[in-house]
Amino acid sequence: MRELVITDTRRPDPKAYFGPAEAGFLNWETLLWRFAAEKSYWVASQGQRPHSMPVWGIWQDCAFRFSTSPVSRKARNLRAQPWASVHLADTEAVLVLECAVVELSDERTLQSFLDDYNPKYRWDFSLNDVREGVFALTPYKALAWAAGEGEQFHNTATRWSFAIRDLA
Repeated sequence: MRELVITDTRRPDPKAYFGPAEAGFLNWETLLWRFAAEKSYWVASQGQRPHSMPVWGIWQDCAFRFSTSPVSRKARNLRAQPWASVHLADTEAVLVLECAVVELSDERTLQSFLDDYNPKYRWDFSLNDVREGVFALTPYKALAWAAGEGEQFHNTATRWSFAIRDLA
């Protein structure tokens, strides 16, 4: 079991572009709840060439987890360069996570993934379907802001940095 710990909350850079911290920050827990409830996400990876694709996934054990074909461009990129970004498709409520990536292979972890993934998407993947190509994207940084122009954007842009703490 792990815990995602916020190590820093501030406005993104450049500081002159955004409102003062006194205007307040967005609430990470509220945004994370919304993130977890979404159906579709965009994952951007970088290998020999950049790649961005919509995926389905779940929030589990402090990471965004999703599956893809083990021979897909996403999988090849994530293995070659183990970092990626994932974000919501909604431009009215922006949340972007910059993440470290690992491919999951432990049978118990894969079964736990299926236990949450299958009901969310009314799917019936078996363990044999996901022995390869399941990735966990653990955020080290997140950026979010409310839609709109001027003050709404200017005074809501929030940047978090994270660390992982093992709770075992």
